[in-house]
This record gives sequence, C-alpha cells and structure tokens, in this order.
Amino acid sequence: MSGCQRMTRRRFLHGIGVVGTGALFPQLVRPEVFGKPGQPGANELVIIGSIATGNRARNLMDHMPPGGRIVAISDVYVQRMHEAKEGRNPDWRMYQDYREMLDKEKLDAVVVATPDHARVRVCIHACQAGLDVYAEKPLTLTIAEGRKLVEAARRYNRVFQVGSQQRTMEMNRFACEFVRNGGLGKLRLVHGFNYPPPRRYQGLPEEPIPEGDNWDAWQAQAPERPYNGQLQFGWMQWRSYSGGEMTNWGAHGVDQIQWALGMDGSGPEELWLLEDGPSGAVGMRYPNGVEVRFDLGQGPLGGAIFVGADNQIVIDRNMFETDPPDLVSNPPSPAVAEEWEGPGWVARPHLQNWLDCIHTRAVPNADVEIGHRSISVCHLANIVRELGRRLRWDPVRERFIDDPEADLLLDRPKRKGYETPEIG
Repeated sequence: MSGCQRMTRRRFLHGIGVVGTGALFPQLVRPEVFGKPGQPGANELVIIGSIATGNRARNLMDHMPPGGRIVAISDVYVQRMHEAKEGRNPDWRMYQDYREMLDKEKLDAVVVATPDHARVRVCIHACQAGLDVYAEKPLTLTIAEGRKLVEAARRYNRVFQVGSQQRTMEMNRFACEFVRNGGLGKLRLVHGFNYPPPRRYQGLPEEPIPEGDNWDAWQAQAPERPYNGQLQFGWMQWRSYSGGEMTNWGAHGVDQIQWALGMDGSGPEELWLLEDGPSGAVGMRYPNGVEVRFDLGQGPLGGAIFVGADNQIVIDRNMFETDPPDLVSNPPSPAVAEEWEGPGWVARPHLQNWLDCIHTRAVPNADVEIGHRSISVCHLANIVRELGRRLRWDPVRERFIDDPEADLLLDRPKRKGYETPEIG
C-alpha cells in the first residue's frame, strides 16, 4: 500500500459497533470515522474480494487483468464458493457473510455480482468501508435506491465502475459520439428492442433449502418466501428480484441510447404505451425532443437503431452499421474490435479501466451515475407498463410529475434488517 494513513476495514467495522457476522450496519455512519482514502501505488496490485460467485462472477474472476488480485470470495451459498475456487485458486478465503470479509480482509476493492435485489445494499456497505467497487448490471432494483448508491459513492469518494462494458468498446464509443455530434443530422427517431418485463410471483411449492445455503440472506430486501430453486437460480424472471430482460439486456441497449443522445445525466420526460399489455411496446420522449420507441421484435439487443432524415445507424455490441454504407468517412479500424473477440472479451478491458482509475482516482468509463441513469430508464419502462397509462417524468428531481401513485413505485418496502443503509 502507499505510505499514507489508511483505516483498515477491521478498525472501521468494529469502531462502529459491528459484532460477529450476524450484526447489522448502523443506520448512520459518522463522517469523522473516515480518513483520507488510501490507494495502491502505481505499480502495486489492487487487492480484491468477490461478493457472489455465480456464473457472471466467475466470468469476471476468469478475466481479471494481472493488476488485480482476488484474495477472498463471499456467497450466501457455501457450495457455490467451493465450485468457484475449483480450478481457480484453492487459497481464496471464503465468507458466507460479506460483512465478515469486509471486516477481516485488507482489501482495496470488491467486485459485486449478486442478484439485482441484493446489489445496492452490498455496494453501499463496501463504499462505507472505504473500498472501490465494480458492480455488475443491472445496477439496481429501484430508482430510489440507485440515487442512494450514487450518493454513497460520492460521499465516500469511491471509484465505482458499473459492468456496462460497451462503454469501453471503441466501436461503441465512436458510434455513439457520431450520433451525439450530429452525424445523422437532425435525429428523427430511435428504435430499441422491446425487452420483456419480469413475472409476478404467484406461489411455488416449497423445497428443502440446500445444505450450506443461507436462504434468508439470499432473499435480502425482497419479501420472505418458501425456498424454491426456481427463485434462487432463475431470479431474473421474477419482479421481486429483477426487472426481467428490460433491465438485463435493456441495461446495455438503453445505456447506448443515453450515451448517443448525450443524456448520461438525464432521462426521458414523457412515457406511454405503444400497445396494451404487460409486455407492450413503450414510447418515450427526451428533453431534446427525440422520441425513443422500444418496439423491435428483433434487432440490436445491446444498442438501438438511430434514424435521421435520410440515413440511419444501427449500434450494437462492439459493432455499428450505417445506411448508406459510406455515411461514416473515418470509421475505426476493424482491429479495434479484436480485443473483445478473443479470450477476455467478456469484460477484461472494462475491468482494466476500473483498475487504472483506482490508481489515478479518475472517473471510470461507466461511472455509477451513468449506470444509475441508464437503468432508471429501464425501470421507467416497466413502471409505465405496470400502470398502463401515460406518465410525465422529471429527470432532475427523479420524480413523476403530479402523480403520487406512480411515485410509490420508485422504491419498494424492504424486509427488516435489509434496508438501504443511510449515508452519513
């Protein structure tokens, strides 16, 4: 570590009264408990803990650049941790409660790849413990908790990268800048994929909880329900834990729309259904007058089609295509896409950007505010489907206009002990 003074995670957690693995973080953390954050020297490894060890977490483990070293892992299901260690690193220390890992390990950063409903609470605790964060997308379950997460990252001065890796892909950067800088002339319309929403829980038969699985901790803020494997391992399809494909692939596609429109710190002002039904296509209008329609039955999952007066560009993951074909006079060399096509394409350059920013304290490519704003648009699409009527949205206040009923859907009740932590 560098020579500056640094409060260890153990001193921090015990200093605010955490006792054992079952204790809860306090609702308020005094600002004076935080010293100036330390940071690894320019040539030092970033020491990392991984919170969650499922499929996506393992992809990130496998593609961590040499500048980051994972030393510990945490998961509520012990068997998953053993499976993650197998063939990777038998010396990784395991913690069923991530708070114990934050307490005992001398970490610089964490990778958080939990299911959506558990992510914000974990990330805020990591920020409060003085750690930099790489959090998978979708970043949040609700819009309100997303704003709290941004506040935490700013309050505790953390480098916070969201796993929207297309923000680091050169082909996507070029294409989004092309649109934003007027390459299509006056933008007429944007078409996005009609990403499906999640399902509502209507009951499943109770099954035995697997040995070594803390089902209560896995449920986190969500309603308490009998264990069923379809919930734990198919969580993305259920509203209590996720926003469905609207927030899964939609997190990527909407992020490209936000980027190309220059709306990284904003969002739409008006939303409506283009067709009835829980999976109906959704229309939106942005403050700059551009209309976005999520109405494609097939097409770019990770992007959108941007339509000008007599031209268009299709942006998708690591590629773009124009009509007419010669619309772009100085496209990037195809070679710039190659680093995303071989080993490590899943996230390695994006992780590298995060590690670089940990050393320099620069803002990463997919900063937490960007991630929050993009996923908020996905949540808005699901909310307008749920209410089935036209809505007006204030992207500055992040509230609906004159609509208390819609405002109630900006957050959800949380089980006792799993509330969103207060920001000191």
